[in-house]
Amino acid sequence: MSKSLKDIPLEEMIASAQQGDELIQNYLLKTYQPFIAKCVSEVCKRYIDPKKDDEFSIGLSAFNEAILSYSPDKGSSFLSFANLVVKRKVIDYIRYVQKRPLGISLDETYDAELMENPIEIVAVKRNFQMEQDAWRRKEEIMDFKEKLKEYKLTLLELTESSPKHKDARDSAVRTARILFEDEKLHSYVLDKKKLPIKDLIKRVNVSKKTLERNRKFILAIFVVLSNDYVYLQDYLKGVGQ
Repeated sequence: MSKSLKDIPLEEMIASAQQGDELIQNYLLKTYQPFIAKCVSEVCKRYIDPKKDDEFSIGLSAFNEAILSYSPDKGSSFLSFANLVVKRKVIDYIRYVQKRPLGISLDETYDAELMENPIEIVAVKRNFQMEQDAWRRKEEIMDFKEKLKEYKLTLLELTESSPKHKDARDSAVRTARILFEDEKLHSYVLDKKKLPIKDLIKRVNVSKKTLERNRKFILAIFVVLSNDYVYLQDYLKGVGQ
């Protein structure tokens, strides 16, 4: 059975698992354990033993969640999507463990057995969270750069072509939201990797010249909205709405 399953495209297996095929779902969970371990290891920055480390169990559960929630309409490959889901779940787990009460008061004394300063422990936890936030932000940016390549765009181009005035930026973001929310326009952009200028002119109060001038920025915002970018999307809260 495993040989025949190997011949089935991954995206097709994901769809079957989402429709309730437990055989394929279990096959994916077993086959991609090395992938899961690698993702978890990159977060923990150490070797992960699938049989012993709790973090692997979290990663396995997250991978299963990715199988059931993946949608190709977002423009990401399944493994790219699963990579983000697994890493974020493991980071959330680590944060949970780090935040659990220590059972000691936060004063300047040292624990006789642990030989640790409780305030130093709190500082270590805070630094760890900051490092993980920075790491996650970096991961998102790296993935964003790869997605931009599909549209023949670079971060440097975006820096140079982004609208300088707030009103212009807000207008461009509103246009990107329309692209993202309209099923027909959304599919067009994913398929053609360009703006549907003629259809957009009918939907927005913006000239063709302005749309063409802000084309790169609008496409970049569309990419952000179409992917599971927690940090990048945070910058768009309240903008263009």
